[in-house]
Amino acid sequence: MDEKSRVREILACLDAYYGSETRVSLDHENAWELLVATILSAQCTDARVNMVTPDLFSKYPDVNAMAEADLEDLEKLIHSVGFYHAKAKNLILCARKIRDDFGGEVPSTIEELTSLTGVGRKTANVIRGNIYDDPSIVVDTHVKRISKKLGLTSNTEPEKVEIDLMNVLPKDHWIRWNIQLITLGREICIARRPKCQECPLSHVCPSRHLEDGQ
Repeated sequence: MDEKSRVREILACLDAYYGSETRVSLDHENAWELLVATILSAQCTDARVNMVTPDLFSKYPDVNAMAEADLEDLEKLIHSVGFYHAKAKNLILCARKIRDDFGGEVPSTIEELTSLTGVGRKTANVIRGNIYDDPSIVVDTHVKRISKKLGLTSNTEPEKVEIDLMNVLPKDHWIRWNIQLITLGREICIARRPKCQECPLSHVCPSRHLEDGQ
């Protein structure tokens, strides 16, 4: 099987196993809510974030409210997501910059988004892909690790991995790739104990024999 055929097989297997839904699992109603939820999701599960955001958005429903939030109160509301001191501070500063520099609207370009406090390229690409329908590849730890195991990149820097994947994956799968590989990484291709025998990609994964100890 040549490389292009192998990539097509990988994508077909992922679609068959997980479906082609591209909506993120973070609950949100608009760009601002998704931005907040994505910032909170760093080093935290989406399920936990979804437990926190209803009360958070009830208390601070928009950019203006968050910009004027009380830091200690905000920390209490997001305490369970971890790293709450930094995240609370970042949310307030992020909201103030959106209010002051972008007229209260979450910006759409990678440059504008990454100028916001607490927003890196990964978070920016989540917004671009899920809110503004600008296809992008979000490179988190699961995407980086599994893409490398599949032989689709040899890089470790997220931005270089992103470029490698953009060169081998069709554009209509860019957003989907992140969602599917995060699920695969959490449930099957677990870093310390991969369940290769259960993996829908085992027949096209060059790392399978290494995990099996063969």
